[in-house]
Amino acid sequence: MTAAPSPFDLDMMRIALRIAARGLGNAAPNPAVGAVIADEATGEVIARGWTQPGGRPHAETEAIRRAGSRARGATLYVTLEPCAHFGKTPPCADAIVAAGVKRVVVGTGDPDPRTAGEGIAKLRTAGVNVTENVLEPEARWLTLGHILRITQKRPFVALKIATDGNGHIAPGDGTAPRWVTGAEARASGHLLRAESDAILIGAGTLRADNPDLTCRLPGLAHRSPVRVVLAGRSALDPTAKLFSTATQTPVLIVRAGTALPSDHDLAATGAHVLELPDQNIATVLEALAARGITRLLVEGGPAVWRSFAESGFVDEVALFMAGPPNAEKAAFALQHHLRGLTLLKTDCRPVGTDTMWRLRRA
Repeated sequence: MTAAPSPFDLDMMRIALRIAARGLGNAAPNPAVGAVIADEATGEVIARGWTQPGGRPHAETEAIRRAGSRARGATLYVTLEPCAHFGKTPPCADAIVAAGVKRVVVGTGDPDPRTAGEGIAKLRTAGVNVTENVLEPEARWLTLGHILRITQKRPFVALKIATDGNGHIAPGDGTAPRWVTGAEARASGHLLRAESDAILIGAGTLRADNPDLTCRLPGLAHRSPVRVVLAGRSALDPTAKLFSTATQTPVLIVRAGTALPSDHDLAATGAHVLELPDQNIATVLEALAARGITRLLVEGGPAVWRSFAESGFVDEVALFMAGPPNAEKAAFALQHHLRGLTLLKTDCRPVGTDTMWRLRRA
């Protein structure tokens, strides 16, 4: 049994959680982790680290590198249990011991069977004081994509819905989407893309909206996620916008059954065709998880939203509605597009002249 965390412990873990978020959408197949090295006696933050692009270096070793010799005798705060296995890099638990860190405060445990308590055990065996489960719900939520990929063979799934002030969508004209919200709301939507490993639409949305599905925020274009089209047996137009950038930002076409003859034209653009036995959502999610995807953003359209809702594989919903907050119309939009899905509101805030609602599965 470990001692209860101090107010300083909580403050440092909150910092670690904030910086861990920098790795969302950029660390797969590894989890996005944050680490802080601090001096408890003086209250000084010595160094920070977070998971680097592609998943390594890990947050702990980044923080230790930045702290240098000052890590000795200090306390390390980390959002996820340090790894205990040899992979492409040595175990973080070994690096922590070698650096002389005297205490480690952990947000949540790692279910990866190669770690799963072994990281904490290794630290304690080496004489390091370990405090576990500090701000555990927050740390678990941040790391949920990694946890679900390990335990359920699927990524974290967020649905993004944009409607007018009455809760209705506006289909595109085949050349571009019809915007129902303003520039600020669209920018928030692009940030969701940057924090995701993959973004998914159906063939109908591809035909109606002809979207790029890239992140177009200044400085974050390189964070554009893998673009997934749930195509079934529908033929797709190889001149659609997203195929024009398939060699820069990957495009994955998910087929139910074997590829179509016309898919050769899609492959010529650089897109990849994934043949699955069916388009069951569980099958699709398992295939995406096997490709290292931990966070999936589902942007549409309505039939795809309902398929995910009915399957039960929805962890969060981001609802962008035109105009000021209106709980009654937001409830209508959610019921209309996600029939029967029970959600709990976690946030409601203005984005420019529009409103963003964030909800989690109950």
